[in-house]
Amino acid sequence: MKNGGVPAYYFLSPIILAITMVIVILLLISEYKKGVRSSGPPVILWIGLVVYASIKMWTILAKADVTGIIEVFYFTTFSVEFFFFVLQLLLSFIPEPKSIDDYIRDTEYKPSPEGSASFFSLVTWWWLKSLMWKGSHKVLSHDDLYDINYEDKSEVTSIRFQKEWDKEVKRSGLVFVQGQSNKQSQKRREPSLVLALFRAYGLDIITGGFYKLCYDILIFINPLLLRLMVAYIHDKNQPAWNGYFYAVAMFLNALLHSLTYQQYFNHITVTGMRIRTGLIAAIYNKSLVLTRKSYQIRTIGEMVNLMSIDAHRFIETLSYFHMVWSGPLQIVVALVVLYWTMGFAILAGLAVLLLLLPFTLLVFLVGRYFQTKLMKAKDKRLKIINSIIGGIKVIKLYAWEIPFRNKVKELRNIELHNLRTISRIQAFSALTWFSTNTAVILVTFGTFLVINFSRSSTDFSLTAGKVFVVISLFDILRYPLTRLPMTIAYMIQANVSLKRLSSFLTAEELDPEGVERSEKYDESLDAVSITGGVFTWEDEADNFLLSNIELSVRPGELVAVVGPVGAGKSALISAILGEMNKINGHVVLRGRVAYVPQIAWILNATVKDNITFGKGFNNVLYNEVISTCALEADMEILPGGDMTEIGEKGINLSGGQKQRVSLARAVYQESDVYLLDDPLSAVDSHVGKHIFDNVIGPEGVLKNKVRILVTHSVRFLSQCDKIIVMNEGRISEVGTYSELLGHNGEFSVFLQNYGSTDESDEKKQNTEKIADKLEYFPDKDSKESTLLSDEKVQVGIVKMSVVFAYLKSFTFIIFLILLIFSFLSTGGYVGQLLWLAHWSNAGGNDNLTLFANLGIYATFGIVQSVSLLFASLTLSFGTVKASRRLHDEMLSSILRSPMSFFDTTPLGRLLNRFSKDIDAVDEKIPLFTNSFLITVFSTFGVITIISVASPWFLIVIVPITVFYLIVQRFYVATSRQLKRLEATSRSPIYSHFQESIDGISSIRAYNVAERFRLQSELHVDYNQIALYVSHSSIVRWLSVQLDFVGSVIVFSAAMFATLQRNYPHIFGFIDPGLAGMSISQAFLMTLLLAMVVRMTSDLESSLVSVERIKEYTELPNEAPEVIPDNRPDPNWPVDGSIQFDEYATRYRPGLDLVLKNVSCYIPGGQKVGVVGRTGAGKSSLTMSLFRIIEADKGSILIDGMDISKYGLRDLRSRLTIIPQDPLLFSGPLRFNLDPFDTCTDDEIWRALHNAHLSTYVQGLSRGLDHIVTEGGENLSVGQCQLVCLARALLRKTKILVLDEATAAVDLETDDLIQRTVRKEFSDCTILTIAHRINTIMDYDRVMVLDEGRIAEFDTPEKLLELRGLFYNLVTDAGFKF
Repeated sequence: MKNGGVPAYYFLSPIILAITMVIVILLLISEYKKGVRSSGPPVILWIGLVVYASIKMWTILAKADVTGIIEVFYFTTFSVEFFFFVLQLLLSFIPEPKSIDDYIRDTEYKPSPEGSASFFSLVTWWWLKSLMWKGSHKVLSHDDLYDINYEDKSEVTSIRFQKEWDKEVKRSGLVFVQGQSNKQSQKRREPSLVLALFRAYGLDIITGGFYKLCYDILIFINPLLLRLMVAYIHDKNQPAWNGYFYAVAMFLNALLHSLTYQQYFNHITVTGMRIRTGLIAAIYNKSLVLTRKSYQIRTIGEMVNLMSIDAHRFIETLSYFHMVWSGPLQIVVALVVLYWTMGFAILAGLAVLLLLLPFTLLVFLVGRYFQTKLMKAKDKRLKIINSIIGGIKVIKLYAWEIPFRNKVKELRNIELHNLRTISRIQAFSALTWFSTNTAVILVTFGTFLVINFSRSSTDFSLTAGKVFVVISLFDILRYPLTRLPMTIAYMIQANVSLKRLSSFLTAEELDPEGVERSEKYDESLDAVSITGGVFTWEDEADNFLLSNIELSVRPGELVAVVGPVGAGKSALISAILGEMNKINGHVVLRGRVAYVPQIAWILNATVKDNITFGKGFNNVLYNEVISTCALEADMEILPGGDMTEIGEKGINLSGGQKQRVSLARAVYQESDVYLLDDPLSAVDSHVGKHIFDNVIGPEGVLKNKVRILVTHSVRFLSQCDKIIVMNEGRISEVGTYSELLGHNGEFSVFLQNYGSTDESDEKKQNTEKIADKLEYFPDKDSKESTLLSDEKVQVGIVKMSVVFAYLKSFTFIIFLILLIFSFLSTGGYVGQLLWLAHWSNAGGNDNLTLFANLGIYATFGIVQSVSLLFASLTLSFGTVKASRRLHDEMLSSILRSPMSFFDTTPLGRLLNRFSKDIDAVDEKIPLFTNSFLITVFSTFGVITIISVASPWFLIVIVPITVFYLIVQRFYVATSRQLKRLEATSRSPIYSHFQESIDGISSIRAYNVAERFRLQSELHVDYNQIALYVSHSSIVRWLSVQLDFVGSVIVFSAAMFATLQRNYPHIFGFIDPGLAGMSISQAFLMTLLLAMVVRMTSDLESSLVSVERIKEYTELPNEAPEVIPDNRPDPNWPVDGSIQFDEYATRYRPGLDLVLKNVSCYIPGGQKVGVVGRTGAGKSSLTMSLFRIIEADKGSILIDGMDISKYGLRDLRSRLTIIPQDPLLFSGPLRFNLDPFDTCTDDEIWRALHNAHLSTYVQGLSRGLDHIVTEGGENLSVGQCQLVCLARALLRKTKILVLDEATAAVDLETDDLIQRTVRKEFSDCTILTIAHRINTIMDYDRVMVLDEGRIAEFDTPEKLLELRGLFYNLVTDAGFKF
């Protein structure tokens, strides 16, 4: 106002501001009560206002003269304003209540408190406090964890990636649908997985990059503050308060830079988890549409690797991804500031850095080459391990543990050779980068002194201010320099993983239009129709084709498909389902489909869940299905009834039970079209008749449905509406039973040869091995229905026994040498710094002093670098040695485990040990051990340096150490258990994946791929719950706490330096050199303290993998493979006589006896048939002979020698068995026949000729080197059985056991096998678990078992005269005599 009046705004402005602040506070309190969350920006505003007001208040109090009325009023209103700012900031710390959204959400899982946390709780991760407290006081379980955020769930992240990947594939023009790859005319480039990932998650990655940029800016403030602080200590004329201001500024900057850094890491870790989730979902989804050809060139082990290693690698890689641009940026900014400090002398240091670029490129290229080789070797190893675990029973029966173990070791040695090479490359890379740090400082200081040698001004001398600002900048510079080798290594690994993932995601898919499928079922149209069909498994040049297929099936028809082995019966079913590559023709399939495969696919679930198969429960329908599929008796015998858990691949069910459960599943679905691939081959004759009459036949529950039945049974053909005769991939005849008989064609000849046999003999005398399989369970009364044991989760700290087990594998001497070299490396670093402090304070520019200082500094640098090199090489040598030993011990222990272990342990759990856990031992433990040693020794070195400069700092060490130990106790205890939970929750992902691959044809036939995909997502989300907390949240919580400690250390170092400068008579004198050294190293403590705890936790968490491996190295083992003091004669057994002497056995302690006081004598060379009804103990008898189960009492003698006195390898290698399930291994046909490689080609060809396979093998392009896929899927079941026969012929031992060896083959193949056995084993003792009565009617004797005892044992003729159990079995089978 005029006339010297006071303007009104001096009064109005603060009043309006005060009123506004009151209103804002009231509104915030109101919103708080309603559960409305505050956001980050307003909180940041309050922080800025408080800082602004604090500076203003300090200025007013320090400078202003508050005496007049106006000044007092202004000061009072500003004080109120300042109070409101502080109040607003404090309100931000209050935890906010749940919003209304939290109460209406699904409460199946506990919602994470992260969603309702205040801003400060979010940025400091204080919302984890209850979990941390709980984790330090009890053993955490999965129920204690919170649900993951919605945006992190698999259903969200997978859609993001799949959408972008589909767009990328479309842009590339690539066509990978089966049979259409040659039609792509617009292909421009390979689809880029990197671009798809960036488009899907690019915003998240860029946001993380923004946080990293902010962090990079903040880290350069500390050297500037250090320069001011050193100048302040040197210049005694500066005001005393400057030092306190600098100390507070350093403290606040350290806190801000910490919070920014943690936000960066949290963001990229969560983004990495999202990428992992999206990739796992993409891998699973892709596996549901792959062709058979795609499956043949990849094993399940390789695909599990893609999930467990390649997809997971992005979590780790992404933390280094931003170093690609951030590292060079930090280097450039550091060099600019260094130039400002040191002038042109820095160009010499820059030249040294530039010389590293070609070396970096070379490291990248060489590292990528060996990393690719490493992953290929890893895939091959897992492939053979998967085959071993899947075929462990055959391996044990044939005593093949040694060749398979040697095969794995051979692949493992290749893997470790590549791993060792990579480790050496990384060691020399680390040497170069660490040496570069010394070389750059040496060259820079030397050049600076030489350039300014004749100048006397302090601006051109090497002062403490220059030295330790430069050291501080070089410490910043050293971080990207030391991280660049790791960044290169991770980029190499990521590059390899990207190629492997891209190769898989672009693999050939089934043609969705290959079959015209319609869910609509129209009775006026053909339900199944094939016109001009030509089909192949791979391409047009494939050896096996279905050609000239013409087929039409009307609604309600029952169509039988018959023909010899390899005729194409199962292939016809596959063609209808669209599983084969359609070269030509048109296929139509109308209505909902149910499929019963030849080898039953059973889920690891309850019997009830296997039958309902995701369909809603209908009690009436369910009971009808149980009855018609002849499962009522099984439900009564099974310990938990229909709630009994079935093991992986139906391990605890007989073949017939599995097939009937598979059939019951199909019937329960109430589909329109039923494709039945020989479901009656694995069931008893009377059970087969029951199923045909009540389910499949004209009067069965499916009588109005379309039924296409592949069968080897002739007796049901007369009831079929149509019969299709297959031969050599063609439909040779089609017609009714009477029409085909009148044609006198192939069908008529087939009936003449095998019709009578089928009418009587094909009826099986054994009513399946239900009780023989029930030994896996406790007694019925125990009510225990679970077969598979839960995966064991260790509790508490990793036991010292685990650490010692690893060090023992590592060897203690090597570890001691490693510690010595690590100590020397740190000593060299500390020596460099102390000498620089002395040098900068001493001065002296003469030549002698100059070169002496440089020489001494260089000497310390050489000690550090050389010690680091030898430490890295020693670590590489020790860790590779430990990896080899642990892997070999686990492999040997698992191979020596009894069959009961494999019956109760899921395959996915074992693969998890051999993939993820071994990967941790191979790669994670060396990395974390190296980082742990470096950070621990560096921490002690830095504390030593600060304490030398400021002894008063030791006072602060005590409370800091106490706080540090408290934080470590909370973190390590919780982290350890979370890592274990994450590891155990990972196994179900792979088990479900394995199960899905095994049943892929059924999943596609039933059209339930979506349901299985959702199940996979649930398994991934369940794993993500532990992964999110263990890999992100609690790590950030720890870092914030320890960064606060680090900030206190920086503040303390700066404050004590200030006090020593201002009060030297109390605190002691400190020179600028020591002060600069102390504070510059204090900056490192923020990083080092967090790294020590993180590396301790990460190392301990990685040792959990050693703990899990060690658990499997201590499994209960079978009897010794060889007893050196009691080896059998090389020609034993000579005679082949077998004697059971009061023999009794049980499958596990506590279970009932399955064989009871069995006594008999079988002379050498006799042929003995073993028969009996359900649960008689037939298979138990053969398992006892091979000592798969051991004697409870009594003994078995072969040639008069007690077999329990010999080693298992000595025993089993002298016996031969042709098992019921013909299992082949992935690999060359030659390896399947002769894994020891002891037979000549002539011997192998002779065996193939006698097994009636030589013609087929000669027709293969690679002959004996023909690659057999996993489980022998590229051969028919009959051909697999003939390979097993050839395998037995090559062994040619004096005792042969046929365990229902022809149960799953047609009559013609059965006849071939029986004729070969009679001819080639004419002088051998043969025990046959009878499948068809006619096969044993000419045997020397027949043994009839009943409830584990021998009921009858004599010649067939005499047993028939007795009219006892054998007579009843024969008459029940309809045999005429």
